[in-house]
Amino acid sequence: MAAVKSYHYFADNGWHEPASRTWFDSFNPTTGEVWAYIPRCNAEDIDRAVQAAHAAFDPWRRLLPSARGNVVRKLGDALIDHAESLGAIETRDNGKKTVDITPALKTWLADSFYYYAGLCDKLEGSVIPVDAPGILNYTKHEPFGAVACITAWNSPLLVAIWKIAPALAAGNTVVIKPSEHASASMLALMEAFQETDLPTGVLNVVTGFGEETGEPLISHPLIRLVSFTGGVAGGSAVAMAASRQVKPVIMELGGKSPQIVLGDADLNLAANGIATGIFPPAGQTCIAGSRLLVQRELHDKLVDIVCNIVRPARLGHPENADTQIGPIANEPHFKRILEHIKEAKDEGARLVLGGNAVQPDSAPNGWFIEPTIFTDVTPDMRLAREEVFGPVLAVVPFDSEEDAIRIANDSKFGLAAGVWTRDSARGIRMAERIAAGTVYINNYFNATTQSPVGGYKQSGYGRENGIEGMKAFLQTKSVWLATEPNQPNPFA
Repeated sequence: MAAVKSYHYFADNGWHEPASRTWFDSFNPTTGEVWAYIPRCNAEDIDRAVQAAHAAFDPWRRLLPSARGNVVRKLGDALIDHAESLGAIETRDNGKKTVDITPALKTWLADSFYYYAGLCDKLEGSVIPVDAPGILNYTKHEPFGAVACITAWNSPLLVAIWKIAPALAAGNTVVIKPSEHASASMLALMEAFQETDLPTGVLNVVTGFGEETGEPLISHPLIRLVSFTGGVAGGSAVAMAASRQVKPVIMELGGKSPQIVLGDADLNLAANGIATGIFPPAGQTCIAGSRLLVQRELHDKLVDIVCNIVRPARLGHPENADTQIGPIANEPHFKRILEHIKEAKDEGARLVLGGNAVQPDSAPNGWFIEPTIFTDVTPDMRLAREEVFGPVLAVVPFDSEEDAIRIANDSKFGLAAGVWTRDSARGIRMAERIAAGTVYINNYFNATTQSPVGGYKQSGYGRENGIEGMKAFLQTKSVWLATEPNQPNPFA
């Protein structure tokens, strides 16, 4: 085993040992071995980072918008320059395939910084035509201050960049807490960013666990907004903690996204989209199309096509170019997925593909689960209602368009959905009625910096990406100016 790397946390433009003088293990999901030690930060460390962000806020917000944009743009340049090493660390830390993450860092994730850098000097206020003579009323957008960004383990750098780029471009300063299951790539990203003109204190990284690190970060009186990506339970805890000080929260939470295949669909096209929508990332994405709702007369044929597409998929070491599905990102979650599979069998769902933990020759000690498909799933089963966040597809038949809408919307989640039909008007009609933040018609799994992402219901609130993603980090001020001063004495 290679030497284990020991990290420090980053605050106030410096690297620090945790006040507790303790570190915790980070496991490589491909080998099951400890590969890094991550600082176990506590309230003292949080205060150092938040104080640095608070001190940096006023100078950062007062930079000319174009100057702030130039700094943010250089972060994108640094990301491209270090994409290879950052991708390798992400693969080692959470098992993402190198062929996926490294090109993404060089292209659309770097573009996130360029996109928001370009927005810095383009967010305009408004002049309001108020019914008051001699008054000019206008609005402007202002940053909140020091904000906390808490990210998930499934796509550490992607989720972090989706938050950091708009938050900084809007004029906020940031303290980011990555998941305790995948912290290393964010710390390595800060090493890359140190080569840029990012001012001291503008971006800080603390690591650790929820009660020790996350809670004191959310509750720190100088933090003015929280952006969180994770599960519903974690999001609920974050919202409760933030509410005690009336802090706004942006939340991107879980999903149980339906893929609806109507009777007139192109089955081969739909089958490719269904497979793409869940299995390549081993189901470890919030928008995974984990519920397949299929018109009853197509059920058997479509299930056969999907199984034939997925069955040859190559599981293996995520560094190998020919690997198509990598490992589950951490052992606790690996065990949870297997428990879901067992419970689905116990509930009466019929396993038609996969369902087992496997040991690929290229990674015999890793945490791998076969692509898994269940039929005979009813809408009331836990498999159809709870987020598995793994390579497990639940197939539910329906009889009519109304039936499909009812089943799709009968969920506490509302993050994404797919509709497969040759009739574009029908697809649009379905999209109008599905309660989800993103609806794909005859495609699935697309995302871009320019387009907002977010959920309905327990999938969260607020939006990331696009202009809306930047406005989420801004608050609106209304200014009233008397152009003809004539304030009467109210007691005359």
